Amino acid sequence: MTDGNIVGTIDVAELALYGFFLFFIMLVFWLRREDRREGYPLEDELTGQVETEGGPLSTATPKAFKLPFDKGTVHMPVPRTEGREDVEIAARRIEPFGGSPYEPTGNPLVDGVGPASYAKRAEWPDIDAHGRPRIVPMSADDEISIAPASTDPRGLPVIAADGEVAGTVTDLWVDRAEHMIRYLAVKNGRKTVLAPMAMATVSRDAVKLDAINAADYANAPKVKGKAEITRDEEERIVAYFGGGYLYANEERQEPLA
Repeated sequence: MTDGNIVGTIDVAELALYGFFLFFIMLVFWLRREDRREGYPLEDELTGQVETEGGPLSTATPKAFKLPFDKGTVHMPVPRTEGREDVEIAARRIEPFGGSPYEPTGNPLVDGVGPASYAKRAEWPDIDAHGRPRIVPMSADDEISIAPASTDPRGLPVIAADGEVAGTVTDLWVDRAEHMIRYLAVKNGRKTVLAPMAMATVSRDAVKLDAINAADYANAPKVKGKAEITRDEEERIVAYFGGGYLYANEERQEPLA
């Protein structure tokens, strides 16, 4: 009768345990390499100096990602000096220690600070499964309409966070893939901006959007195209309106009690 040992006192269960430990250690190193593929380099918390890339255990192996619909090929990671730009953040530390919060030194909605921050995204629109721009004005798409039992926001005034009228809804930008409204086209004087529908509340006589004040619509990001919106424009618009929930009014930056 055998005792289960392979060589000496080493048995199958012990080999399986060693194999698991080895696999787990390799998995940790692989994950730490992959999470550095984008979003790095890291900066020192106090000085802001860019830290070193690290050795082979900290640097992911370059990969080529082929984008759909003939959008080219993207290689990641890339050298720090390639395709990157230094951005001056309009904010300063409140206290001189690591982890100290920042406070804006300008207009945080325009400067992209804190909850109004944004990432640089592609300069082309999101595409549906058929290769068409995914988000378009409802006036340019005959396949999507407002349900008869629902309130059509077009023509309604937009009430801002300060209770003032920010403009009038002139069109709706819809998602062809999800069949839902993504943005409201709000005409503010001579300027028309897109406001996220997810932040709006529609009633029969008005649309309430309490993210920003009426005056803030003047500096809201604009869309260059008349019938499409790029991913980068979406990122900036959502960041601008989302940042208003903290920066639009001073009382929003204070404790609740």
